[in-house]
Amino acid sequence: MTDNLLETIIKEKKSEELSRLDAINIVNSLFSDLLDREKDILSRRFGLKGEKSETLEKIGQMHKLTRERVRQIEVASLKKIKKLDKLQDSIATLKTVVKDILNDHGGLISREYLLDILTVICFELNDDNKPNLKQKTISEEEYQRHRLVYRNHFNFLLSKLMEDDLEFIKDSEHFQPIFKHRESDTTALHDLAQDLLAKVDNLKKVFTTKELLDLLKSLDSYNKHQLEAKNKNSSDISSIFESKTFNDEADVINQNKILYALMQSVRNLKQNQYGEWGLADWPEISPKTVNDKIYLVLKHSGKPLHFTKIAEEINKMKFDHKIANPATVHNELILDKRYVLVGRGIYALKDWKNKVKK
Repeated sequence: MTDNLLETIIKEKKSEELSRLDAINIVNSLFSDLLDREKDILSRRFGLKGEKSETLEKIGQMHKLTRERVRQIEVASLKKIKKLDKLQDSIATLKTVVKDILNDHGGLISREYLLDILTVICFELNDDNKPNLKQKTISEEEYQRHRLVYRNHFNFLLSKLMEDDLEFIKDSEHFQPIFKHRESDTTALHDLAQDLLAKVDNLKKVFTTKELLDLLKSLDSYNKHQLEAKNKNSSDISSIFESKTFNDEADVINQNKILYALMQSVRNLKQNQYGEWGLADWPEISPKTVNDKIYLVLKHSGKPLHFTKIAEEINKMKFDHKIANPATVHNELILDKRYVLVGRGIYALKDWKNKVKK
């Protein structure tokens, strides 16, 4: 197939094209035509400084304006940008690349997944940024902050300045917030999403990525809409997926772009920290209690662990922002019959009773 612009940028890494795709460069250029107060309000509303978006009320307090006045300035500032002669030229490369991404991924893609792809291209594949990343001259915290800045800039451009080309669907029966081209027919993906959720719910088990891809390919809706052929006729952008941003092997993602993007987009489907897929409210997918986390850690360790080690692993996995206390973990291990004591302070899953010796 003929290389699309996205594939060309990935392979050749032309600094000029990457610069024209850089969301921070684009926004800075467009904001140069705004007043300082307008820039600040938009920056705060859309988290362009690498922070969470701020409320109208909070921004109003800072500028000594009413909430309604801040809203009016936000709307007027966006209108001013949309009237700029340079707008279309400024976002031309981004529009083409997003179109290429959507074509490669079946016509729709979750907002979070699209922002991840664009951020990796500009922040990690751009040679101008590589020295800092390779030499680890920035901390993990700083690295994540830079990623957030890029993501927020791209989100601003896609959601506020590309509405004529992109449809943003926040609430959908089958999908998380997604972007799609307005003219795209995504009936096949809606059918597949519906069938997949029903199948996963019926089987009541978690899946590895490969298992879930195989399950998708076995569904009648997959063959009905001939998605196999569409999967094969896509560009090679595997270097994007080599980033630690993505949880699975780059080749697996690249060779199954439509299905993998679908998995990322389906509402109520989620991947846990161990790379397993299932319904979002399952304890093995979204562990909420200490006990849920204990079970996951022991299951994936494959061997008995001391309760202090279990607490350490829970905190290392960062299931959420809660810190697991060793004493709390020990109490849960004692009280739950799923766990058995096999040594001094060492516990195993009861299901392993034929594999471990006390």
